[in-house]
Amino acid sequence: MAVDAHSRPAGETEELLYDPDVPTPTHGERARTLVDALATGTLCTIAKDPAGFPYGSFVTFAMDGPSPIFFISSLAEHTKNLRLDGRASLLVAEGGDADPLANGRVTLLGPCHELEPGEAREAAKEAYLAAHPNASYYIDYADFGFWKLDVEAVRYIGGYGRMSWVGLEDWRESSPDPVAGFARGVIDHMNEDHADALALYCRVFSRATDTKAATMTGVDRYGFEMSAETARGPRPIRLAFPSPIASSEEARRAMVELLQRARAAGEGA
Repeated sequence: MAVDAHSRPAGETEELLYDPDVPTPTHGERARTLVDALATGTLCTIAKDPAGFPYGSFVTFAMDGPSPIFFISSLAEHTKNLRLDGRASLLVAEGGDADPLANGRVTLLGPCHELEPGEAREAAKEAYLAAHPNASYYIDYADFGFWKLDVEAVRYIGGYGRMSWVGLEDWRESSPDPVAGFARGVIDHMNEDHADALALYCRVFSRATDTKAATMTGVDRYGFEMSAETARGPRPIRLAFPSPIASSEEARRAMVELLQRARAAGEGA
């Protein structure tokens, strides 16, 4: 956990209406969460012919710790390119939304090499089959091989105003957010059934004391983000959970605890 100024929700240049030191996922954690949630991306290699140009290929991949694993055919153009020049990058991007540039994406750069028979190859095989079980029918084809990208640089973009080069230590030590798999359910539930509680959180726990309504826009292991409707228009608010969470039940308990604390503060009982 870290407090990362670049990780805060993008808003206007006005003074923040919430504590700027609220615990927030680092960009390494955000990038790991995004990459681990997806299984396809664009692998860019240095073209063999015409020589020297970037060559992009749509590929499937799996994560083996902090490293992407590819199971690719020796006949594929990107494999031929890698045999001559191992420098590569993998672009992984979220889909959906009317504005694609508002979505998150991660670019991983580094040398890519084929794994020889042994423990490393078996670990890569296990990780790949866990992510792509349908690959089991061709997993032992002789003309396919496992390739690993040793990440040396990471570029994270979380939408407008949230971007950075992620430090390698942050990338390697970060883990995917355990909340990611059920975050949408929490957001929908709070917005549909507990909108009054969200507005109360803003009034009591932030400086948006004139909040009339609020919408939850994001949630992670450390806390959640809202858009508060104030007299000055919508303003971003981020609040921390009493302690990090890892399950939907822990999320429910944390929300209830915050609501009890807000009501005890003397408003909204």
